[in-house]
This record gives sequence, structure tokens and C-alpha cells, in this order.
Amino acid sequence: MPRAMNAAGRRRGPWDVVVRLSEGLLGLERAAVTLLISLLAGAILLNVATRYLGAPLYWIDEFAVYCMVWLTFIGASTMTRLRLDFAVTMMTERLPERGVRICRILSTIIVVAFGLALAAMCWLWFDPPGIAGAGFDARAFAGETFNFVYTERTQTLNWATWILYLILPVFALSMIIHGLANLMEDLGLVEKITRDLAINAEEAVN
Repeated sequence: MPRAMNAAGRRRGPWDVVVRLSEGLLGLERAAVTLLISLLAGAILLNVATRYLGAPLYWIDEFAVYCMVWLTFIGASTMTRLRLDFAVTMMTERLPERGVRICRILSTIIVVAFGLALAAMCWLWFDPPGIAGAGFDARAFAGETFNFVYTERTQTLNWATWILYLILPVFALSMIIHGLANLMEDLGLVEKITRDLAINAEEAVN
């Protein structure tokens, strides 16, 4: 059976799945960024209002901090796919087009490698087999492994910190997916997606 053709008439290959997954993830990240910005702005305004009225909320500062942390990681992942991440171009701007392409591919490979390393670290830290082996008993798991990630709680909100720390493995997986999608585009294995951005990302960063 012949492979499906895209709008440009190019045959779709297996790597198109990675790009489609990346684009779907990008849509979710944009929605999450919008939500987190709204929550952060609302928390700041609520903090100002309650302080002005003489009845400050003691937990609002911590809530705003965690909103900012999640916003930072999700925003960084989004910028990676949009190729708006920061880069030093002092060397690449002096290279020929082929050299620039090679440097771009190498930098994308480093991004994927970083995502894989972070995912491995998160696996060791959260230790899913270990907590499952302890019957999902956080205290028993901490006593056996001295890993207290599942027993710690936040100071004012009294939330389980492991839920907030989940942004790290989520960030690692999104970096891997976006990095692979960018790499497939850089290698010419898939058609590069053009976007209507306010700046020329190719000239501004990488």
C-alpha cells in the first residue's frame, strides 16, 4: 500500500509521526502557558489586594512561585520547538551554509541527549519500580531507600512535592520529542514546518 502524501505532495515517512506528536504537544504547551500566566497574574493581583485590605493570604506566595517554576519549564520546551531558544552565533555566523547546518544538527543532538540524561535522572529519582515494590507506601519506601521524594510536602500549601516535581520528567520527555522533531527537519527527513512568528527565529537564534 503506498504511503500517504502530505499537502506538498511528499510521501509521509515514519518520522512524520514524531513531528505530528511534537506539534500536538506544542499545542498543549501553549494552552498550559496561557493558563499558568493567567494563574500567576491572578495570584499576584490577589496578593496585592489582600495585603492592601490587611488580610494577606500566607500561601499565595508559594503558589505563585510554583506557577512560575512550571511556566519556566513548559515555556522552555515550547521555545525549543519554535527554535526561539538562546544561542551564541559568534562562530556560526562566520561559517558557510553547510557549516551552519552541521552546527545546527549538532546542537539539536545535544538537546536530545540532555533530555535523555534528564529523563534517566528522573527515573532514578522517582524510582517507579521501588515505590511499586513498597506497595506505594511512601514511608516504607523512604525507610528502605532514604529517598524522601514521596513524603515531603510544601510549607504553606501542604501539597505533596512529588506532584510538583513531575514537571521535570514532563520537561525531559517534551525536550526529547521536540528535539527529535527538530532533528528530523534539520536532516531533511521531514518537511520543515514554517511558522508566522514575530521575529525570524532562524536569524535570531539558531
